[in-house]
Amino acid sequence: MDVLFATSELAPFAKTGGLADVSAALPAALSELGHTSAVIMPAYREAIECGQQNKRLDVRFEVPIGGRLAAGRALESRLPNSDVPVYLVEQDDYFDRPHLYGEPDHDYKDNCERFTFFCRAVIELIRLLDLKVDVLHCNDWQTGLIPAYLNIEHRTRGEYQDVACILTIHNIAYQGQFWHWDMLITGLDWKYFNWRQMEFWGKLNFLKTGLVFADAINTVSPRYAAEIQAAPLGCGLENVVAHRQNVLGGILNGVDYSIWNPITDPHLTTNYGDSDWQIGKAACKRALGDCLGLPVSPDVPLIGMIGRLADQKGVDLVASVLDQWLRSEDAQWVVLGRGDTNYMELFRAQAQQHPNRIAASMEFSDQLAHQIEAGADIFLMPSRFEPCGLNQLYSLKYGTVPVVRATGGLVDTIVDVNEKTVSDGTATGFQFQPYRPSSLDEALRRATTAFRQPKIWEMIVQNGMRQDWSWTRSAQEYVRFYRNILAKRKQAVCT
Repeated sequence: MDVLFATSELAPFAKTGGLADVSAALPAALSELGHTSAVIMPAYREAIECGQQNKRLDVRFEVPIGGRLAAGRALESRLPNSDVPVYLVEQDDYFDRPHLYGEPDHDYKDNCERFTFFCRAVIELIRLLDLKVDVLHCNDWQTGLIPAYLNIEHRTRGEYQDVACILTIHNIAYQGQFWHWDMLITGLDWKYFNWRQMEFWGKLNFLKTGLVFADAINTVSPRYAAEIQAAPLGCGLENVVAHRQNVLGGILNGVDYSIWNPITDPHLTTNYGDSDWQIGKAACKRALGDCLGLPVSPDVPLIGMIGRLADQKGVDLVASVLDQWLRSEDAQWVVLGRGDTNYMELFRAQAQQHPNRIAASMEFSDQLAHQIEAGADIFLMPSRFEPCGLNQLYSLKYGTVPVVRATGGLVDTIVDVNEKTVSDGTATGFQFQPYRPSSLDEALRRATTAFRQPKIWEMIVQNGMRQDWSWTRSAQEYVRFYRNILAKRKQAVCT
């Protein structure tokens, strides 16, 4: 099977979030399973300067943007440690900029034009590069026009007729909405600017366009696929998604265990696995405490939190219970991340006021993230919504028991500790559902209570460490999904 990924981010070329990691890991995993994969992305300044070698191909093209033609070229590179080609769409007016989508305080005003160009370029380069494509896998709003161009303008051409086009929603909250007059930039007929196809409350909506025109849709977890078919998590597009539920799937992201594995992790002072985790984690906990100036104790649970400090991540709930926990509960905290200024100031102030109870690093350090995963006893993810989530999967592998809100991929990956799951030996963490501070507080108390019950805690830790959330597993599910959609596509062509 030949799969072409269209994405606006790709690690290590250009990254703002998890999309970049998925766009790199899935093509590589498919290649290891014997399929042919390739990736196409914009040639951002960051992608050119990231240190990955590339060569300019003898391929030039022009595509219509509004009432004019915009020219581009193609570069070729490779995903590191793989045979997966990466094609970069070069157009310096659009992509030679300091950031991917905008300045820190605002999006680029011409994002509609930039990603219209990219979507048209993807279609054009399939032909010019003579790429064999069975599945064209689009990702998020930045590629949302590709299914429309494929179906409206190119389906009758031989190289495109049998191509199955799918769109993955990584976060439906980001939709690519623009002024209605930007419809002119797309070059598509105004008849498509209607409530059933490209229009959304008077605006042009790239993500909605992709949802309507793609052969199939999938999200990054089964639970998220269900959640976005209703308000509020559908973010206004719930009816569009629900209308296409017959071609909607949900496949969990995987973990790259060559990077996130306590047995081989070079960031750890002591490596460990599921047979010697007690010795290894104790050593990593001491090292983490020494690094952060936090006097940790083997008898006191250390609660870790890593990520963006924002309401979407449930940080408002943490802020509501933190002071009480620091003053009266026998537990310690370590927080790593950046985000809303108010939250960063809160954690800094609490670390100064309670230096023996909490350490806060308001930055992002990959090394420290690995060390927290290994050194913490409990990992906290109280997200308001979470399409998939990766840190809970890292935590399972590192023997750090997750406490999560029951939403999205967190539900699909964490088995709540209760009487039944303890009895049958399947428990891997702690869930809470109502989005309120009291629910978070109760879940944390259940976790810290279990921490002080060695036999139960050992069972929970080992259950998590022995699970397989690798990209190989995810890639196999994608292959089944692709084949199903390809069969439907070929049936549609025949009829």
